[in-house]
Amino acid sequence: IKLLLVLMPCIIFMTRRSKAAPSASKTLIWGPGLETNIVLPARFFFIQTVDSTGRNFTTSPGEKTFEVKITSPTDPYARIWIQILDRNDGSFLVRYRMYASYTDLHIQILLKDKLVAKSPYVLKGAVYHESCDCPEPSGALWEKNMHCPASFSQIESDLSVFPSVDPDHNTHEILKRFGKRHSLCHYTIKNNQVYIKTHGEHVGFRIFMDAFLLSLTRKVKLPDIEFFVNLGDWPLEKRQASEKPSPIFSWCGSNDTQDIVMPTYDLTESVLETMGRVSLDMMSVQGHTGSVWEQKISKAFWRGRDSRKERLELVKLARANPDMLDAALTNFFFFKHDESLYGPLVKHVSFFDFFKYKYQINVDGTVAAYRLPYLLAGDSVVFKHDSIYYEHFYKQLQPWVHYIPFKADLSDLLEKIQWARDHDEEAKRIALAGQQFARTHLMGNSIFCYYFKLFQKYAELQVTEPKVRDGMELVEQPKDELFPCYCARKKVRDEL
Repeated sequence: IKLLLVLMPCIIFMTRRSKAAPSASKTLIWGPGLETNIVLPARFFFIQTVDSTGRNFTTSPGEKTFEVKITSPTDPYARIWIQILDRNDGSFLVRYRMYASYTDLHIQILLKDKLVAKSPYVLKGAVYHESCDCPEPSGALWEKNMHCPASFSQIESDLSVFPSVDPDHNTHEILKRFGKRHSLCHYTIKNNQVYIKTHGEHVGFRIFMDAFLLSLTRKVKLPDIEFFVNLGDWPLEKRQASEKPSPIFSWCGSNDTQDIVMPTYDLTESVLETMGRVSLDMMSVQGHTGSVWEQKISKAFWRGRDSRKERLELVKLARANPDMLDAALTNFFFFKHDESLYGPLVKHVSFFDFFKYKYQINVDGTVAAYRLPYLLAGDSVVFKHDSIYYEHFYKQLQPWVHYIPFKADLSDLLEKIQWARDHDEEAKRIALAGQQFARTHLMGNSIFCYYFKLFQKYAELQVTEPKVRDGMELVEQPKDELFPCYCARKKVRDEL
């Protein structure tokens, strides 16, 4: 009886903690979607659930815990699509896409009909939607409004090999060296209008660059600039000290080339089409990370096509070690003659279902595997292939902090998986650090900041005037006759 009495207070305490309810007044709300002057295709902000004692929830209080209403006092029929994504760690990501511009937007966050934190949040003045062509005249003010970092290490590194840039010289030299064998876009941005001339046969991927440049010039006035974009997978400009390099913009870099790296076309499109025609983006993945860590399968997972020999070896390794690794091909293209050895093909798996597994394999494809941002945004730990290829953010990643590295030939992969199994808490910590990196550095606002800073720094290197060259055509802004935009920007000095 005495033992029972001693244990009872502990039991009562645990029961109370497990039934702790969210507090409307103590719950935290923050994010760029609560600021008037941050214009994004889909705006977003965050909710961190807090209980009455001030403790953060670390598990989901239920996906329908909060209600969000966004209204405009000037338009009772405001067209705004809202989604609340439960991140299963006590926090929520709220995103909304506006299909027209409004004045004095009111954002209400409700918990059982009670206003949460400092709700309602009022975005005073004109709040512009994605299609609104209303650029901020001051680049410095735009960067301040967007909370852009002062610099990006990859941009500094890429541009350090170019003491100056001569658009007149590049127009002749780049086309002579690369114009016949590769697919290029030659862009000039003049008076914030985009002009283009394409070179090569396979120029379909220009749609991604066109769309992003149009989106960026709707938001901020870009400096006059002239540059070439490589539309192929592989970076072009080899690292040869004896030869003066040509500045080529590419979506991927490598250790043996010196192209100027931009965010990938995949990540760029996902930012533009968030809540649009793409289902996989840096926000949606945060709401679909599967079970909590402890309930995930302690096995490594991979699906993809046969775009590199190492991927075939990965499948072979999985067959020999099915208790540790589940890897299979969904398509044969490059190694069709080996299908009998590495097949049969398996059906595609929803990317969100990847996160049923604790360990995610990121192995190169033709170049870098562009799925890495989305893998990091989940809550599984990423095993990253040692690679010569890199994306724009790799310099900021640290092995054993944000991901677990493994050798290019896969020789230590099983050893690393076993290490994660034997060190579960450390593996979980790495998974959460990678997730936090993605949440902080790979969201849409960061992508816009990166492009702007890249163009700004590149423009400063130009020693001749960018020109609209013969054969260039204007890339026109899309017309929105249903919801026209009335721009009311004020001219300010570009000195902040």
